[in-house]
Amino acid sequence: MKIVSEKISFEDSLKLQSGDVLSGFELMTETYGELNSDKSNAVLVCHAFSGNHHAAGVKNGEKKPGWWDEIIGDGKTIDTKKFFVVSLNNLGGCHGSSGPTSIAADSDQPYGASFPEVSVRDWVETQKLLADHFGIDCWEMVAGGSLGGMQALQWAVSYPSRIKKAAIIAASSKISTQNIALNEVAREIIKKDGSFHNGDYIAKGESPKKGLKAARMLGHITYLSESNMRKRFGRKLQDPENKMDADVNYEVENYLQYKGEQFAKTFDANSYILMTKAMDSFDPAKSFDDDLVACLKNARAKLLIASFDSDWLFPKEYGLDIQMSAIKAGINSTYIELEGDYGHDSFLFHSDRYSTALKSFLNSNE
Repeated sequence: MKIVSEKISFEDSLKLQSGDVLSGFELMTETYGELNSDKSNAVLVCHAFSGNHHAAGVKNGEKKPGWWDEIIGDGKTIDTKKFFVVSLNNLGGCHGSSGPTSIAADSDQPYGASFPEVSVRDWVETQKLLADHFGIDCWEMVAGGSLGGMQALQWAVSYPSRIKKAAIIAASSKISTQNIALNEVAREIIKKDGSFHNGDYIAKGESPKKGLKAARMLGHITYLSESNMRKRFGRKLQDPENKMDADVNYEVENYLQYKGEQFAKTFDANSYILMTKAMDSFDPAKSFDDDLVACLKNARAKLLIASFDSDWLFPKEYGLDIQMSAIKAGINSTYIELEGDYGHDSFLFHSDRYSTALKSFLNSNE
């Protein structure tokens, strides 16, 4: 599989949904496979909250494959022998695209907390500019799970003539009050870290890693299913020789400590706040008097809407709501409820039924 990583610069100003303007920006991208001569085989994959441009394969110097490696690759569900797959780190992220850790255009200091608020609609705007850069007039499919699925839905609404299919996986048209509350608790944990300094920690040579670690620990619990946690950890005690912290007693505690610490090493706190705020505010039907049917009336893309039975963060009711609205709007759409052992994170992993559904959808010509 051919993999190309590239940082692409856009010099024109970008007006954001908030009204703020960026005088140019950069997107870190990674592509897989080859774009055909008429540029009709392009697939855009959109990452979830903490994802990035590295969606598949193993890059030089890294041990872990990309976040959707079980799905993307030669001969896999999204077959890179047939399709040209584009992945990117979204605007406001911290893995190469313009974001809080980038140097501000009007100074020699990082943006920090002054980086403007971004939205899912803003991300789709930048992805549209990315398509223009590659000369892609229409995506064969835009796909993603969780926050990535929200971007796929926004694509169908914002640019109906530039997308043939949208795979909306483990997602919703707007998140619940409970999800907003969980995100706010996570943000507050970060802000209460003494090293946060109102978001200007980089200029002070610090990082709120303790707060970021704790926020991730909270978030990670919501990504897993209770049954999977029970089967995997139960109430097993942690081996004393491999404790992440002296106060750890149980394996599940040690696991969360490890996940939180690893995350805090690679993610930026301001990006965490921006990304969760973008998730909270996503609501494409708001511009249509809160009528999702009316919102979808102009969409032309064929939709695949998938939910997982063990996902309590984005339960099947969210997917069914999109499906029923799509039917009322006259959209060609399919809903499928899938078995998944990993709760909300099930969208990241291959299963026969999941892969068959996504592959059949991508390769359908109707």
